[in-house]
Amino acid sequence: MKKITSSWLIAIVALLPGVAASADPWPSKPIRIVVTFAPGGTSDVMGRAIAPPLSAALGVPVVVVNKPGANSIIATQEVARSAPDGNTIGLFISAHAINPFIAKSLPYDSKKDFIPLAMLALMPGFLTVNPTVPANTVQELIALAKAKPGSLSYGTPGGLTSGQLSMQYLIKLAGVNIVEIPYKGGGPALVDLLAGHIQMLINSPTSTIPHVNSGKLRPLATTGATRPPALKDVPTIAESGFPGFELYEWYALFLPAGTPKEIVTRLHKEVMTVMTSPEMVKRIADIGAQGSKDTPEQFAQFLAKEDKVWGDLVKAIGIQPE
Repeated sequence: MKKITSSWLIAIVALLPGVAASADPWPSKPIRIVVTFAPGGTSDVMGRAIAPPLSAALGVPVVVVNKPGANSIIATQEVARSAPDGNTIGLFISAHAINPFIAKSLPYDSKKDFIPLAMLALMPGFLTVNPTVPANTVQELIALAKAKPGSLSYGTPGGLTSGQLSMQYLIKLAGVNIVEIPYKGGGPALVDLLAGHIQMLINSPTSTIPHVNSGKLRPLATTGATRPPALKDVPTIAESGFPGFELYEWYALFLPAGTPKEIVTRLHKEVMTVMTSPEMVKRIADIGAQGSKDTPEQFAQFLAKEDKVWGDLVKAIGIQPE
């Protein structure tokens, strides 16, 4: 019998199922960024902004896949069930930290099933009113609501998002009766606010600032601790008579648990390169947000604090898990 040479042996082994694939260097396949909301929203815009430069840095296509529905749960479950090979990235918002407190059960573990990769942007909610509302400040709005209980309404973008919870918390602190009108997204709620069908909305600055600049909406306050540079003339809710009021919407990247450390490190490095470029820094600032240079470990610490913030808030408002 002839001896099998080492070169032939290597060739035979390479043909065995799974062996060749496991030897493929990363990245070698297209990478998906799974977004939790429909096209057109801030999450989608953020994902499509980072995809091209990330693709250029990694040398493979990076595509945005929208999986809206169930207050982000559908997309989040998709990421949790994906192979931990670095080819699937979840772009989640603060609903990821809120859902464990408002849902009786989730089809994933929000902590154990994911690796926090990178914070993209942290932004306050932006409270605006239709110009027909006779209020130029939060205190004037509260006074109007107290004078006419149940006559004013606010929109919610569907699901218990940070904007909705921020509004509910303000209503509870102020002790007023303002009617909630649910929508299937921030876009439809904004359309009705512009049309005057609802009187107020706490929404993302990204989609709201253009309408404020055009005079179609009146700004009252933001929900963060400080005024963003893009909204330096707009007071915070804390400045408007509610000290300590501080809530944010955040946009961040997550990986399935089990993703190799070297992939996590490489992805974080490339994402930070994209996010700290002058173009992206300006883009983030222009939408009333701030970027972050946190490591994955520091981002995980931030998430632990967010768990307490939203857990305490849900209890304070009195929301029961469903």
